[in-house]
Amino acid sequence: MSHQNKHNKMYNNQLQFNLLEGLEFGDLARLIHPELHIDEFKSKMGDDSDIIVLSFLVGGKEPAVDLMNFIERGYDWVLDADVSSGELDNGEYLVFVELARDPTAVENIIGLLDDVLNLADQNLADWSFQYRKDPKKYSITTDNIKNHVPLSDKIYVKTYGQEDPDKDFEKDLESMKNTAKVPNNKKAPVNDFTESLRVFAGLK
Repeated sequence: MSHQNKHNKMYNNQLQFNLLEGLEFGDLARLIHPELHIDEFKSKMGDDSDIIVLSFLVGGKEPAVDLMNFIERGYDWVLDADVSSGELDNGEYLVFVELARDPTAVENIIGLLDDVLNLADQNLADWSFQYRKDPKKYSITTDNIKNHVPLSDKIYVKTYGQEDPDKDFEKDLESMKNTAKVPNNKKAPVNDFTESLRVFAGLK
């Protein structure tokens, strides 16, 4: 049995008796990758200029769903929480969290991470974050988030411009279909398949 499968089995046994009560300290130990991605994926709730998208990498579908439920039920500022529709490498899943792009986001992100760290039995010093597609990693501090994450729609648009998600998605989906030698339909349907393509292609 692989190291990851052993952890997943231990996790399932440990949580079997308390799922209805919610997650507790250490329940997600070693199951959450210590790296936060911010605005790497597009918002499904609205314009990217208005909404920040956080994403966590979690080792297994069940713990990912539990983390999603924990976040969605525990914070009134969370606009939406979701889990990727398909698994990534090594059985890992992404958990997406959407929140308003405003100055309160910094405090909300730090507060959420404090709780996630308790669930994962981890230290903030071991974590880092990346912004959009930039490969550079930053330590998670209030100042670093303020310096690298636009906290208003005006700053976001000034920095990255006004995006057209539908147009970009159709263009990228067409490119993927060409690569896969799939016949092209100009209008990309919105369904579970295309949503999963958004996730895997980094277009979500």
